[in-house]
Amino acid sequence: MRTSKVIFTAVLLASMSAAAQQTGSQPPDAMQAPQSSQQTAPATEQPAPASQAVAQPAAAPALTTMEQVVSVFIEREHSLIKMLAARTPVVETYLQNLSADPQLGPVPSEDHYFLGRMDMGETVDRKDYLKEQEKSMQQRLMGGFAKLYKVQYQPLGFSWMVYADRTDFDREHYNFHYARREFLGDVRCFVFDVTPKKDAGKGRFLGRIWIEDQGYNIVRLNGTYYPASRNSYFFHMDSWRLNLIPGYWVPAFIYSEEGDFSAGVKNKNAFKAQTRIWGYDLKKGGKDDELTQIRVDSVTDESSAAQDASPLQAERAWQQQAEDNVVERLTNAGLLAPEGDVDRILQTVVNNLEVTNNIDLPRPVRTRVLLTAPLETFSVGNTIVISRGLVDVLPDEASLAAVLSHELAHIVLGPNLGSKYAFNDRMLFSDEGTYQNLGFRHIPEEEQAADKKAVDLLKNSPYAQKLDNVGLFLKALQQRAPSLNALLTTHLGNPLATNGTVNRLSGLATQGPALDNAKLDQIAALPLGGRVKINPWDDKAEMVKTAPVAITSARDKMPFEVTPFFPRLVRYGTGANAPAAAPTTAASNTGN
Repeated sequence: MRTSKVIFTAVLLASMSAAAQQTGSQPPDAMQAPQSSQQTAPATEQPAPASQAVAQPAAAPALTTMEQVVSVFIEREHSLIKMLAARTPVVETYLQNLSADPQLGPVPSEDHYFLGRMDMGETVDRKDYLKEQEKSMQQRLMGGFAKLYKVQYQPLGFSWMVYADRTDFDREHYNFHYARREFLGDVRCFVFDVTPKKDAGKGRFLGRIWIEDQGYNIVRLNGTYYPASRNSYFFHMDSWRLNLIPGYWVPAFIYSEEGDFSAGVKNKNAFKAQTRIWGYDLKKGGKDDELTQIRVDSVTDESSAAQDASPLQAERAWQQQAEDNVVERLTNAGLLAPEGDVDRILQTVVNNLEVTNNIDLPRPVRTRVLLTAPLETFSVGNTIVISRGLVDVLPDEASLAAVLSHELAHIVLGPNLGSKYAFNDRMLFSDEGTYQNLGFRHIPEEEQAADKKAVDLLKNSPYAQKLDNVGLFLKALQQRAPSLNALLTTHLGNPLATNGTVNRLSGLATQGPALDNAKLDQIAALPLGGRVKINPWDDKAEMVKTAPVAITSARDKMPFEVTPFFPRLVRYGTGANAPAAAPTTAASNTGN
């Protein structure tokens, strides 16, 4: 029966074919000279859990003039700010500095990554998951180099962009000019240009907003803040919201971009950045729940056949307890997606590897999705974890099988790194301390053995004839690795590359044809954001469904690159099977 899953993969994995917030009247500068900090970060329509129930706003009145529309959406915005004040979602920002390439256009020259929890209350605070107190601020933000940089990025500046103006969004500070009506996905919107009034103060929103025509909520903001203080600079942003709970559209994605590569223009600060927000359902930390304790439920066997566990059974039960503790703790911290459809797709690939290699383990292998962008895999017990970012950039099912086979090899070979987490006291830490308290790295000898075993598993699998594609992916990763230090920096498992050199599955790195960017039918890797979408409210993961897009030039490929967001907006509860809003990028590569 398990062999039937090999055939089923073609259906489940069809999509795998190649192809800032405000505290006062003024927002913090997203970029200053010099200053810094750190930061962080997704969408489907699912009802909020009972424990997180949200009171619905009053029904919108019948409106007859645009002046009335302005009054209502101002009121709605303040209601949203009040509703979200008790939330502490995860915020992730991934940024790529750009340089010009004559063939590929603007390409990444270096990158930066921020991850943390954002308190959306009146004080607006952030707590970082990534803490490197031993390094200077400059080293932490700029990849460890001792060179003096004139510009440093402040992650809170990116997360500020969830609102136009947190405290003074009103007629006294802004002019609102109706522009037109426009559809964003399935939602008809009123479009308004917003300009700050004279003497309104520094750091006011300047740009355009989209208002949905039923509840009169803001669903998109596009613009910047103006004017800036001396020695500061505000980014341009495109901020999107999703209707994930009745009556409210909550901030989900923010795209930022600066730089002009026209002839003769000199760019000092050219970059693209994606900010993702998720985990609105996470509990807000306080003195009483600063430490989150994991409870492991036990089942009492009262049958007559009940017996004490043998030593081997006890060892396996201990490993299972540690595995369950880790999975639950990562889920509670907002870093691991709840079990869902994407896991079943990944599980099918693992089953294909197991069946064709006659692997029979005492406990089934499980798969889960890490919600973060850095390219990362690790295993704890019999659970394989793969990051959202890695699933995004893999060009096909064979490449997915390759990265999963490495972790399956670790499970088959036996070195188990997680048994210490069966002690519940090891789970008593704040969410922000997750990366400092959990880790699943193997020694080099174990990594080499897992790579060798993974190649053997692949050669005996349904993916044996497609390993050339895996080789192309590894070559593309190697080509970009020196510029993608942050994307390749793992926080829980072993890295795919070290010091700019790819060291994972090196036995396949030379397989297949040479990497040639000029060949339009050669898709070695995809941009970020084109595979997996995350529901910002409940963290559930789904595969993105998009139509194939024709590649017309080498610039269309954009491997491992940041691109704009363009979700298809739909209303909460629209159709039983309607996708909520895929965080797909405007130029994702999904086929030839």
